[in-house]
Amino acid sequence: MDEEYDAIVLGTGLKECILSGMLSVSGKKVLHIDRNKYYGADSASICPLEDLFTKFNTPGPDESYGRGRDWNVDLIPKFLMANGQLVKLLIHTGVTRYLEFKSVEGSYVYKGGKISKVPVDQKEALASDLMGMFEKRRFRNFLIYVQDFQEADPRTWKDFDPAKSNMRALYEKFGLDQNTQDFTGHALALYRDDEYLNQSALQTINRIKLYSDSLARYGKSPYLYPMYGLGELPQGFARLSAIYGGTYMLDKPIDEIVLGEGGRVVGVRSGTEVAKCKQVYCDPSYVPDRVRKKGQVVRCICLVDHPIPNTKDALSTQIIIPQKQVGRSSDIYVSLVSYTHQVAAKGWFVAMISTTVETNNPEAEIKPGLDLLGATRQKFVSVSDYYEPTDNGLDSQIFISESYDATSHFETTCLDVLDIFKRGTGEEFDFSKIKHELGDEEQ
Repeated sequence: MDEEYDAIVLGTGLKECILSGMLSVSGKKVLHIDRNKYYGADSASICPLEDLFTKFNTPGPDESYGRGRDWNVDLIPKFLMANGQLVKLLIHTGVTRYLEFKSVEGSYVYKGGKISKVPVDQKEALASDLMGMFEKRRFRNFLIYVQDFQEADPRTWKDFDPAKSNMRALYEKFGLDQNTQDFTGHALALYRDDEYLNQSALQTINRIKLYSDSLARYGKSPYLYPMYGLGELPQGFARLSAIYGGTYMLDKPIDEIVLGEGGRVVGVRSGTEVAKCKQVYCDPSYVPDRVRKKGQVVRCICLVDHPIPNTKDALSTQIIIPQKQVGRSSDIYVSLVSYTHQVAAKGWFVAMISTTVETNNPEAEIKPGLDLLGATRQKFVSVSDYYEPTDNGLDSQIFISESYDATSHFETTCLDVLDIFKRGTGEEFDFSKIKHELGDEEQ
């Protein structure tokens, strides 16, 4: 360990692993350390099942759950957008050769106590039970506008400047009602609250395009999920880093981040060993004095022996409950994966409900999501603090990620990674360098 590195990365959570991979691929000498004995930090997958019951201080599973080793339960499950930034980063770093992905079967939105498929094209818009007949036509026209929109060609803007006008104005232009705005903003553009209505319409148009482009890639939904769970991602990056000469160390306590003149980082100490470095990248748990608590996220992992009712028996699905539908100020997310992803024993499903905590009774806040699941065999509820850094790292050269939010997809995770990469290297990450598509890597 007593060597000099360009960067030392602390924690093997997904964000840290992606950054480690990006730095390694760009030629940096990286040391990656985790105080835990396992990969993944907060974003680990727990196997065998007995360990999950132990973690939540619950008496162990009986034999009806099958073999414990057949389970890989994510502590923070999230789906990948098929055409999203995380997939592009995975392809860029080459880590996709270690992973296999499966398309998620359904994408639903909650309205008035029941769930409906998220309509994404003209045909689905006209068949959807989310809207009345005249609203369907208005929504169809809106979708055609978004699909035809080209940022570089003002003729496709149709007398509306999306950079100068906000999203509320675009909805008004097409006469879309409150309900339609609700599922468009939250289930297609995947916003967590309604602040986007007052922001540039261009951002929302691009997010809806990402959803439909991702959907076009695999057909059933825009989401992908890795076989054997998200814990495969950090391990894939560990292998990748090794190829580029990076070093990984698990079960290594971090006793001190060593600072030099002007409070700039010069190394990391574990016991009597000191590894020298120019930069440190880490999650909030390694630098409690450089982060602040922003809020809390409640998550409920449910073990279920049947699909979610009213999803056409989908073996995997995502349901978004927009905030206004249940009188909240943040959305509730429900995700379901199953034995087809090698994360549960045959015939079993793993559901997760998550949201941002708004009251002092977080468990009651996820009830609308729980009610959709039907009978659950076992549930594990956790409430975790959400931290953000108070130090941007430009002086200290310590770059800290934010905690994982309540969303059930990775787009916000990527925005944080790209922001840290820019602060750490001084340059924007160039997505145009990415040549392959995911399919090319898998074949």
